[in-house]
Amino acid sequence: MLKKLVVACLFLAGLMSLANARGPYGNIHVGIWNGGAFTDDNTGVFSHCSAATTYDNGVILVGGQNATNAWLLGFASPAFHMTKGSTVPLDVIFDGQSQARLFATANSEIMATATLPVNVARTFQKSSLMVVTGGGATLQFNLNSTAPLLAVLSSCVAKIKAGGISSAGDFSEPKPVVARSDAPKSDVPNSPKSAKTGGQTGTQTGTGFVISANGHIVTNHHVIDGCVGDIKGNLSGDAATTLRVVSSDPSNDLALLQGPAASFKTYAKIRDRAIHSGDSVVAIGYPFHGFLTSDFTVTTGIVSSLSGVLNDTRFLQISAAVQPGNSGGPLIDTSGQIVGMVAAKLNALKFVRATGNIPENINFAIKTGAIRDFLDNSVVPYETAEPKGELKTSEIAGNARAYTLLISCTATQPVESSKR
Repeated sequence: MLKKLVVACLFLAGLMSLANARGPYGNIHVGIWNGGAFTDDNTGVFSHCSAATTYDNGVILVGGQNATNAWLLGFASPAFHMTKGSTVPLDVIFDGQSQARLFATANSEIMATATLPVNVARTFQKSSLMVVTGGGATLQFNLNSTAPLLAVLSSCVAKIKAGGISSAGDFSEPKPVVARSDAPKSDVPNSPKSAKTGGQTGTQTGTGFVISANGHIVTNHHVIDGCVGDIKGNLSGDAATTLRVVSSDPSNDLALLQGPAASFKTYAKIRDRAIHSGDSVVAIGYPFHGFLTSDFTVTTGIVSSLSGVLNDTRFLQISAAVQPGNSGGPLIDTSGQIVGMVAAKLNALKFVRATGNIPENINFAIKTGAIRDFLDNSVVPYETAEPKGELKTSEIAGNARAYTLLISCTATQPVESSKR
């Protein structure tokens, strides 16, 4: 009983010692990890979000992200005897391969905290075993739920920075029941809507594309908003596989999924140079799947504008034809690099009612800047590439076949109002 009390007290101390902090505010629970948001004990200003887990050897491992978005990793144990404020060099090995040298600071006699470079944080996220050597000791950690943990920590920091510590709530990992895919009637992309309850269930579909060697897939949030049961993804002609939700950003209509890395031979690369008005683009996706072809479709057009509805700079306006089901699909330049994600087409009926005119070829895609910010916050490795050479449209489509997926799920359809 006394041992459990000591561990419990140390657990809380481990969370708070990351920054001389007070808390936790709100709640984080992801697998074996528990924590919350914390403020600086001296100033009362938000300092970090963190969560900790305890191992059988009495060592507590703490993961966190601070208010400047730096990733933190802490180690605490009653067996430690460190000088507060001293620097402790740590050699870290992930899965017996990837190595890093960290320099931790002793927060107290029993705890040290290190700031993780982004590449080390990404490795930590996807690893199953971590061995740490330092201070005359070697510690081994079986990692669990680190990928969703880092996504939740990032979400916690973003929410507290936007709404203050009073906005702290339940930041726990969402249940993997997600997503209504592309709704039959698209709207302008400024305010993605959640599915409503009370309707019939049916198969909903959208598009996504593989963005990392670890099997990460990006798509629109509205493609996975409201599904009942599993989300499935499959490349054209391949069997479907079950995908898990890693993180989502409803405000920017982005979602991150993950499937078995072995299922994908390649992944998309993001163009590292700005796109310009008038540049040619190719949109690939699965529109009206089940009604039209079961293969993906390819449409071409240009970048009509570098902003969306009401000058929303998160979006590109494109002339490439898209339909329900294209949402979440890759928008590709003539060299084969990703320049955006197809998001929506302008709602023609609403536009006619508002202006009296019928719109033609007004569609939207999310810019790569928003996509890259989302991937960085989710600690997902991705690659950029320079636009070199010009490919034929058939070559672009052939390359995209290996990384563009049909996303599908069973979803509750909203009950449509008779008012239009």
